[in-house]
Amino acid sequence: MLKKILGLGVVLAIAGAGTGWVLSASTPLPAEVLSSLPEGDAARGEAMFWAGGCTSCHSAPGAEGEDKLKLGGGLKLVSPFGTFVAPNISSDAQDGIGGWSAASFANAMMTGTGPHGENLYPAFPFTSYSRMDIQDVTDLFAFMKTLPAVAGKAPDHELGFPFNIRRGLGLWKLVNMSSGPVVKEPAAGADVDMDVWNRGRYLVEGPGHCGECHTPRNPIGGLDYSAWLSGADAPTGEGKIPGLDPASELGSWSVPDIAYYLESGFTPEYDSVGGEMVEVQANMAKLPASDREAIAVYLKALPAAAK
Repeated sequence: MLKKILGLGVVLAIAGAGTGWVLSASTPLPAEVLSSLPEGDAARGEAMFWAGGCTSCHSAPGAEGEDKLKLGGGLKLVSPFGTFVAPNISSDAQDGIGGWSAASFANAMMTGTGPHGENLYPAFPFTSYSRMDIQDVTDLFAFMKTLPAVAGKAPDHELGFPFNIRRGLGLWKLVNMSSGPVVKEPAAGADVDMDVWNRGRYLVEGPGHCGECHTPRNPIGGLDYSAWLSGADAPTGEGKIPGLDPASELGSWSVPDIAYYLESGFTPEYDSVGGEMVEVQANMAKLPASDREAIAVYLKALPAAAK
């Protein structure tokens, strides 16, 4: 009898391991999507490049001017799970993504799947980029191919066990990824142009990935969507990242106030942008004025977070 019980336990353990192995696999875009990717337009892709803040993580720390377009990586991102190092995403064919296909780029952006089928770490905000339109993704790739090639691979991530096991990220994605909109409609009573609001939602929730910093996370590092944009602990463990919802300081700003802040870096009280928002604001200043207004309209019409 004991042998039967032990045998059953072994069978169940093997079955459980097999199920876990299958569920933890990467999940690339469907073959029919990858086989019909639209051709990218570099001119349109530039706006997505600035909206996505690619230079903030992937250019050399402290880079200025044209050097910000050299995306050799190397920036260290400290988190409770270890230190992630931004990779080289320049057009270099050996060390960057110059040898990638449009399909590889789309898979990385929208599913967090690397070119060899590996799971990517969500320090790369594919959880937000998954909400992007596929045309915008291929446009972005077309623009990035026009940028300088930078030789040299960035250092490896500094992660201990079990966070250095990429396979487990497949299970993490099952729990924490959603490509649908976070906010379904504006706050009750908000008088907004829905086309403008929808554009703002797309920019904030998708390429702009604002929630990745301004939303608290659950114990395994996923975003707590019930507290969307309500502020979060800094990943270094020191200080707080402010909220963007009605209960935050931003709740007292007008739409023009928010749009002007994104353009100029000045608050309604004439304080200037500081901290990591300096890079974000510099990127947002390169967007069309209509996009900055759309972001402001969306933020101003946010429902209150259910903390």
